[in-house]
Amino acid sequence: MKRAAAFLIALLVHALTLAFIVLGARTIVVNAEFVFGWLIGGLLIGIGWLLRPRLARVPADAEVLGREDAAELYATAGRVASRMGVRPPELVAVRDLETGTSYRRVGLRRTPVLLVGLPVWLALSPRQRVTLLATAYAGEATGDDLVVGGALSTLGEWRQALLGSAPLTAREEARDKFTGTLGALHTPDTSYEVAGWIGRVIGRVLGAPVLLVEYALTRLARSGDGRARERRLALAAKAVTPEEVAELEELIAAGGYLAPMQAAALRGETVPAIRRDALARADRPGPARSPLLGEVESGRIDEELLAHYTRAVRGFGLIA
Repeated sequence: MKRAAAFLIALLVHALTLAFIVLGARTIVVNAEFVFGWLIGGLLIGIGWLLRPRLARVPADAEVLGREDAAELYATAGRVASRMGVRPPELVAVRDLETGTSYRRVGLRRTPVLLVGLPVWLALSPRQRVTLLATAYAGEATGDDLVVGGALSTLGEWRQALLGSAPLTAREEARDKFTGTLGALHTPDTSYEVAGWIGRVIGRVLGAPVLLVEYALTRLARSGDGRARERRLALAAKAVTPEEVAELEELIAAGGYLAPMQAAALRGETVPAIRRDALARADRPGPARSPLLGEVESGRIDEELLAHYTRAVRGFGLIA
């Protein structure tokens, strides 16, 4: 019931965004002979465009790998995706300082992209790497998640526009300098401060309903987190066990893998040495390999990513 309510509210938010665009276009068509009609219509369309749901993109800090340069990584990602019944990624990208790994659809074509965080990937055994890929695929947003997430993004734009405004810093500094030269008794009264104050008051009045809707939608969306986690675990179970997922989540949450690698990078150790030490620390009862990724194939992936590892470890000290 709560999930349906969240979906309905999200649809209403998107309908409001579409209404701005439709109303703007109609205003221009009906009043095409008047400049004022074009101005009002253009303003409404501009508001609708500003509030539109944003398409997911490849992050700016991600480097997309070519298939010929990372053939084994693409093959492994494809095997795990096929086992889970998920569309294999068309692009695989690495991020030097991002610890998370995710799977998302980007652009108008909804191109599937796998984003691999190198700090965690470097520290994992072959079996854990398969688990990481499985959890990333299982975490892909569903259609409902995209609708609700897009609505929250639109409400965030509303909130920023109505409540996030503040006096321009440059204008404030110029006024302070001007006031300082004239003295406190000769401070000029300007309409800028008055207009800004009125604008902020109006923004807060109009922004209150936006905050209320955003709060309600966020609460309704979070009410289904438990069910969504069960769905993700069920999907991941096609490739890995729940125990393997719990082990990986514990490792990432604790963050104990990172400090030794940071210290090794500061000592100037090579990437292969850092990798060996990480595997030794991660050694737990049970096989290190997986039917979907053996040690030999995992080693080939490390060879493909060696240059990226070497660049990434230089910045490991920046990871909190």
